[in-house]
Amino acid sequence: MPSYYPVFVDIRGRRCLVFGGNYEGERKVRYLLDCGGDVTLFSPEHDTLAGLAGLASDGQITWERRKYEPGDIDGAWVVIVADTSSREINESIQTEAKARNVLCNVMDVTHLCNFIAPAIIHRQDVTIAVSTAGSSPALARRLRERMNDRDYCQCLRWADMGPMLADVRAEIRGRELPVTPNDWAESITDQVLERFESGDRDGARAMLVSALEERASS
Repeated sequence: MPSYYPVFVDIRGRRCLVFGGNYEGERKVRYLLDCGGDVTLFSPEHDTLAGLAGLASDGQITWERRKYEPGDIDGAWVVIVADTSSREINESIQTEAKARNVLCNVMDVTHLCNFIAPAIIHRQDVTIAVSTAGSSPALARRLRERMNDRDYCQCLRWADMGPMLADVRAEIRGRELPVTPNDWAESITDQVLERFESGDRDGARAMLVSALEERASS
């Protein structure tokens, strides 16, 4: 089993291809769109879900009403194969993607992938990825579900403060205050979180800024 290097990539405006108009294809298409990708779907009309057809009608995606043909990968940045029913097509896509140095994921066929898609938890500006290096996707999904369950795991409470922390970070940088990563870690306290969750977001922000100012001056 290969060891994977975890990384988040910027796909805004990049050509993203999805082969397969099934449920998994729609899920991948929508997430690529959410991340700003320029998405093209390859899928025969009779095999394509209505939701994907609607995205094409609205001009949100390009829809090629057919299966893969050699040369389709040209100009692509990332390729996802959602319909894996044809071994021959899977291998042809992987071969072309490899020749063109394109990121390629053939869903649940790990040996044909040069990247694997983790289970994702997304809240506000925070994204958490869970991977088992392809050995157990079910375990990755289970971990995601548990982490996303507020009654079971409290750690994601902090994620809701993401936009506020980004705003404070921009202010602190603009003022060129000498704040270290340790200063940040020690200033984001339970008290700041409690005030934020109580609805006093301005108060939480002010508390955080004050703590950072104090550390910068010490």
